[in-house]
Amino acid sequence: MALVKAAWPAGNRPATELATAVLVAAALVGVLLIGWVLPRQVEAQFFTRPEAAVAQRPIPVLQPPAITYFYPQHETLTYSVDWRVFTTGTAVFHLDQVGDLMKISATADTIGAVNLLFPVVDGFQSGFNVKTGCSTGFDKQTQEGRRKIASDLSFDYAHGKQTLDERNLVKGTERVLTTNIPACVTDSLSAMFYVQSQTLTPGQTFYFPLADAMRTVTVGMKVENREEIKTPAGTFETIKVQPTADEGVVKNRGSIWIWYTDDARHLPVQMQARLFWGTITFHLLSVDAK
Repeated sequence: MALVKAAWPAGNRPATELATAVLVAAALVGVLLIGWVLPRQVEAQFFTRPEAAVAQRPIPVLQPPAITYFYPQHETLTYSVDWRVFTTGTAVFHLDQVGDLMKISATADTIGAVNLLFPVVDGFQSGFNVKTGCSTGFDKQTQEGRRKIASDLSFDYAHGKQTLDERNLVKGTERVLTTNIPACVTDSLSAMFYVQSQTLTPGQTFYFPLADAMRTVTVGMKVENREEIKTPAGTFETIKVQPTADEGVVKNRGSIWIWYTDDARHLPVQMQARLFWGTITFHLLSVDAK
């Protein structure tokens, strides 16, 4: 799969902005991941906008996965990452269940001409307990152009603390931050798969706590409606879900949707982020249960 090289139609963004789009596309892995690797110059445009004060929802208790839901022992999900008419990258999720722990790893890479303009190779790892839903932590390694960052977010539930260890591999600098955390949270990558285990009824919204950039925010999953979705992996009957929040990356990164299959699996077959400069869409390419 390669990007077709062609002249830019009148009115389209320049190629450099397409490269910027890929950064967010790469970061969208798990759909709630955008804020982790958004370019600094774009991030500033989001957070410098004045906003009226909004009363925040109390942090809810994370409800455990339904006892009737069974996660796969092994599964690999591969997606194409599209911006407008261009395929700009691929994202791959690997799930491996070891006892009660679901280990998740994800990669996001640019392809074709975009890779020549602004190469992106991002890796993410997290895990959660399939009985409680509690995340075990979230790690990421980002290589975007000349920028190389490694971050490890760990949760110490016994002492109510979360710690971020972030290392700049180019500058050789490091920072360590610690803050409070509830007794059980999900993270930006695990959340996508935690939601699979919940009842998805159109017209309803359920809430859970998400560890988000050294704070805990309340994320609501608004179950909108049923839709038929066509992807390279096939045609699926789905339930469309929109993450919402009063603060954090979900609030500040535009509108996000996930389409889960309308069956017992709740397989995420499509993801989309509608941002101020365009729309990024993930289409399921394949599912491998090996």
